[in-house]
Amino acid sequence: MQTKDVELSTGVRARISEAGAGGRPFLLIHGFTGAKEDFTDWLDPLADLGWHAVAIDNRGHGESDKPADRSDYSFELLAADALALADEVWGADARFVLLGHSMGGMVAQVMAMQAADRLDGLILMDTGHGRLSFVDRDQAMKVVSIVEDRGIDGLADLMAGREEPLSTPAHERLLAEREGYAEFGDRKLRATATAAYAGMLLAMVDATDRLDALRNLSIPTLVLVGEQDAPLLRQSGNMAEAIPGAELAVLPDAGHSPQFENTDAWWKALTDFLSSLPR
Repeated sequence: MQTKDVELSTGVRARISEAGAGGRPFLLIHGFTGAKEDFTDWLDPLADLGWHAVAIDNRGHGESDKPADRSDYSFELLAADALALADEVWGADARFVLLGHSMGGMVAQVMAMQAADRLDGLILMDTGHGRLSFVDRDQAMKVVSIVEDRGIDGLADLMAGREEPLSTPAHERLLAEREGYAEFGDRKLRATATAAYAGMLLAMVDATDRLDALRNLSIPTLVLVGEQDAPLLRQSGNMAEAIPGAELAVLPDAGHSPQFENTDAWWKALTDFLSSLPR
C-alpha cells in the first residue's frame, strides 16, 4: 500500500491510499468525520484479489485540502472530487466499482445518478436515501453553532466521553476490546475541518430523498448494513427494494462500522459481491 497526494481538476488536493495498481478499479469513500483509514486495512487484501483499491480522504477530512467556507461542502462537490480522482488515477471515462460508507454512501448515490455509465458495481454501506432520521435540524444547528464558535477541537472536547449518536452494543464492545479504537475515532474527528463538519451535517439533515431516483439505476448493487444500525436498517431495506436487482446483506453483531465490528462477515459479503461482478 502507498499513500500519496493527487491534485484534482476540482481544485482540491486529495490524500489517498492505494494498493494493486494495474488491477480492476475500486474506489472506497468514507463517512462523516471519517478518513481513508476506515478502509486501509483492506487495501492490500483487495489487491491480492486483483483489485486496484483506492481510499480517499474526502475534502475537509483527514489529510486532504480543507476549504474554509461551509459552502465548499455538499454531496455534489464531494461526488465531483471522487469522479475527478477516478479520472486522475484510471483515466477519463474509466469504469470502476464504488463503495460509499454512511455519508460516503450518500455521495456515492449522487455519483451513481450522475455517472451510472462509469460504474461496474455499487456498494452502499450503512447509509440512507434521505435526510438523517436521528438528528433534527434544530439539533443540527445547535451543533453547527458550537463547532463554528469553538472549532473542531472544542467540539471534540465537549463530545469526549459522551455516547455517540450511532452508538451500538457492537461499537461499545469494540471500544472496550480494541486498544486505541477510541483514540482512532477522536483523531479522525479532530482532523475534520470546522467548515466540513458544519456543511456536511447540514447537507445530511436537509437532504432531499433520493429513493425514487435510485429506482432508475441499472448497476449491480449491494446494500450492506449492520443489524444493530437501527436508524439505517429501514432505509437500507428501502434502497435494496428500489434498486433493480440489488442485494441486501444485514450483518450480525455489527452496527454502523461493520468493517471493524464484524470484519469476517463484512469481508465475506463484500468479496462475494465483488467476485460476482461481470467483467
